[in-house]
Amino acid sequence: MTHHGELRFLPWSGPEGKPCFLSTDGSHSRLSRLADGLEATCLDLAAEVLDHASEVLSRTEVAPVDLRTLSTDLAEALRQALCVAESRGHRLSVPDVGSHTGEGPVPPAPFRR
Repeated sequence: MTHHGELRFLPWSGPEGKPCFLSTDGSHSRLSRLADGLEATCLDLAAEVLDHASEVLSRTEVAPVDLRTLSTDLAEALRQALCVAESRGHRLSVPDVGSHTGEGPVPPAPFRR
C-alpha cells in the first residue's frame, strides 16, 4: 500500500544490517505480494516457536541447553514479529479526525457504539 512518492519499509535487513525499502506503484505488484508473503511467513514461524515454547515450558524438567536454544529462537521470532509490526505500522493510513490542526499527534477518534 505504498502511496505515490513513499517507500515501503520491509521487515528484513539488507547488506551490513541496513534497512530495506520498496518503491512500488501499488500493493498488488509482484514485489509487494512477495513482501506480504514473507511477512506472513515470519508471523507463522513466530507462532510455531511460541507453540514450541509452551510445550517445552510445560515439562517438569528442561535441560539448560534446551532453554538457551528456546530463548534464542524466541528472541529471533520476537525480533522478526516486531519488524513486521513496524513495517505494517508504516503502511497504516492516518484517519481524518476532522478539526485536527496539523500540529502534534492526531487525537484518537471518539468511541461510539
